Amino acid sequence: QVQLVESGGGLVQAGASLRLSCAASGRTFSPYVMGWFRQAPGKQREFVGAIKWSTGFTYYTDSVKGRFTISRDNAKNTVYLQMNSLNTEDTAIYYCAGGERNLYDYDYWGQGTQVTVSS
Repeated sequence: QVQLVESGGGLVQAGASLRLSCAASGRTFSPYVMGWFRQAPGKQREFVGAIKWSTGFTYYTDSVKGRFTISRDNAKNTVYLQMNSLNTEDTAIYYCAGGERNLYDYDYWGQGTQVTVSS
């Protein structure tokens, strides 16, 4: 089994930055894609962005383009979400997820980390 553990969440003021990490452990894991999702209070979980593991190609939802950046460390089996210019609408629980088959199907999910942005 594969475990994904997020870290790096917290409480920040609007305009600040945070970097989330997601480390994979357990059996040998060769992801096809690693993604970040978030769920704000009272809302459905939404896609934030993802990285194709083999090439490093990244893509994002429109609301975070230019502010968020996903990167990876192959040696550490870790994916990062650098979040800049945070605003109150970014407040949510952030989840990382990994898939081994294609860009769209995620097989493993982390437990989530809370990000709260105050005005």
